[in-house]
Amino acid sequence: MRPWIYLSFALLAFAAQAGQLPLTATEIGLMLRSGYSSNSLMQELSKRHFADAIDETKEKTLLKAGASAELIAALKSGIYSLTPEKTAAIQEQIAVAEQRRIEQSEAARKSDAAYQREMARARSVQPAPELNASPDAISQFLKGDLVQWHNGSVVHADETALANKKLIAFYFSAHWCGPCRKFTPQLVDYYNRVAPQHPEFEIVFYSLDKSPFAFETYMREMNMPWPAIDYAKVKGKEVLAKNAGDGIPSLVLVDSSGNVISASHAGGQNLGPEKVLADLDAIFAGKAPVRVAAAE
Repeated sequence: MRPWIYLSFALLAFAAQAGQLPLTATEIGLMLRSGYSSNSLMQELSKRHFADAIDETKEKTLLKAGASAELIAALKSGIYSLTPEKTAAIQEQIAVAEQRRIEQSEAARKSDAAYQREMARARSVQPAPELNASPDAISQFLKGDLVQWHNGSVVHADETALANKKLIAFYFSAHWCGPCRKFTPQLVDYYNRVAPQHPEFEIVFYSLDKSPFAFETYMREMNMPWPAIDYAKVKGKEVLAKNAGDGIPSLVLVDSSGNVISASHAGGQNLGPEKVLADLDAIFAGKAPVRVAAAE
């Protein structure tokens, strides 16, 4: 067995005992940007050491991230550095871990893309029951099928949760979707600001999560204040998704009869959920937007 392999095993054992690998210039830069001070980083370096070398480019990057002259001098001096052999071994371990992370990320991306394609295919080929044209069609269609996050658990929502709601925005989203997790806090803020002033308005979460656990985790982490279609009942509500488009996050605003007023996707374009929020603001200001054409 090659000597560097023995050294790698020894360093990994050391890292397992310490709980963390030695630091690199990239990690130090990230820690500075996340709020670590130069003094706290030097304390961290005294325990974890430094498995890198400082060149002019890395020095400029660290200074831009907020590194003090003292920290830069300490890194250049080598007082925290491992031996060249140990540094090379650690760098190899980091490269292997990064490659593994890239491969896992790519596999997850392909899986999500395949899931999105399957959802689009299912919506296009599976017939869905049409809503009746009554003034309270949406409320009747979802009666008894809504849940809500309340006091640390998912509970059934009041059967009249959508009664007297004239504007209902269906939110198509999922915990696995990064853009969704970025947008949802904005939607929560919007809802908490607007809903108390407009009791005729409601949001309903339509989950595209892959398990009930992910569905509940998403509601909990985002503290969703609106009701959701029960995860077990979503498959029977595909008719609601016919105007949602192929990408998420997506909002579809309808009236109580199910007529589409605004949508994130229209005319083959993804206009984004912000477009629907802008239309809602216009409605609340007394300026009704032009209705979009419902999907065939």
